[in-house]
Formats: sequence, C-alpha cells, structure tokens
Amino acid sequence: MSLLADRRGVVLQERLAPDLAEVAADALPRMRPVEGPWITVDDAYAGQLRLKAELLRTRPKEVVADRSSGVALRELVDVVRAALAEHPGFEINGLQVTRPDGQRVRLDYGQALQSLSAVLQEDLCILERRGAQHVLTAALLCFPASWTLSEKIGNPLMRIHKPVEEYSESVAARVQRLFDGVQPGRPIWRANYLRYADPRLHQPKREDAPRHDAPADAPYIRSERQTVLRLPRSGAVLFAIHTSVVAD
Repeated sequence: MSLLADRRGVVLQERLAPDLAEVAADALPRMRPVEGPWITVDDAYAGQLRLKAELLRTRPKEVVADRSSGVALRELVDVVRAALAEHPGFEINGLQVTRPDGQRVRLDYGQALQSLSAVLQEDLCILERRGAQHVLTAALLCFPASWTLSEKIGNPLMRIHKPVEEYSESVAARVQRLFDGVQPGRPIWRANYLRYADPRLHQPKREDAPRHDAPADAPYIRSERQTVLRLPRSGAVLFAIHTSVVAD
C-alpha cells in the first residue's frame, strides 16, 4: 500500500516495477515496444491522483499549459478513453470513467488535460510537428523532475532538453527520427532510474538554477516510465510520464 500524499507532496511506493532498472540502462534514445496497457496503475494510484488534484487547485498555471489548436487535445481524450476501456482496472460509460478505486470522473473535451489528470497517474505532454522538429504545444506536468513547464512550452525538442548534457545534437536527431517514425497503435517506451535526496514528486527547477547530483547513497530512487504514442487523426505525439518514487 502506498503512503498517502502528505503536506510535502510525498507519495512513496513499496517497490518499483522490476523492468524499470533494466530498461533505464539502455542508451538514449533506444525505446522498446509497449507490451500490454500503456496506462499504468500501481499502489500509488490514489495518493498520486490526490496530489495532482491539489496541484491543479493551488498551482494551475504551473502545471497546465496549452498552446495547441485544440484538435490534438480532443483526440487525446478519445485515445485515452479507448485505452481505459481495454484496461482491466477501469469501467467506461460514454465519457464517464469509474476508476480502480471506485471513484467516478467525467471526461471533458473542453478541459481535456485537467479531466484526464483525474484518472491517470501519467503526466501528459503533446508534441506537434512544426517545421523540422516536434514542438511541445500542450502539457499537464504535475510531477516535474528538475524542469519547469513555463520554460519548455512552445519550444522544439532540442530546446526543451536544455541544459541536459547527454542530449547532444546527435541524440536530438535520433530522437526526432523516432518521433517521426512512431506508428499509431504501436506505442514505445523507455525509463530512467535515478537516486534522489528529496522524495517529493513535484520538483520543478528553472534552467539557470544550480544543479547538483544526488550522492550515491541518497535514500530514494525515482524512476520515470516514458511512453511515446502517435495520435492517429491529428498526427500529434503523446509523451506520457509515469513517475515512481521508493525508499531504498
């Protein structure tokens, strides 16, 4: 059982999914086909959704941004609803979703990101092709790991990854080819696996803020399962981030 979200925004889990460390060891930008549902439900489900609801209530401008035409977001609702209908933990009746914990949520095309945040642990980033690169046009980002949505929204992939040293021009070109090539109905995923001294899920950091690596004996492990899938009608790409934090 997960710990409830406390006032510091901490939701710990008993254990990580066993494949996260193995997948995280893959070199960028390698990704693997998703086997089974791309939507994750784990022991932190209720606690993370409570924290997301609190962040949306208290910091909406920090965790939601939308510069899209709206077409991709409306399609995102349909894509998620179809995925939930095939997931064993959810029941779907039109736009009404019964969650694994029994709570009912109504999806809303006009508030797509906000209503999806009430049923998904994943943070959701929409990227649309603008010229030579994909650009971040909309996002719900409640659990950032050392980045700030306001600095990234409206920017292409290469600029989004400033100041990540590992994200070279060579890696950026391969990631762009990956985004161009992902096919509808065939989601792919990767993971990271890092030690943290601070267990909070909501950890924004501006690009010019000092950066310090956590010590090797830091007491928490934070891992992101990052899924990429194509929205078939609009051609936009969803980058979904499921975050897990455990005490080691």
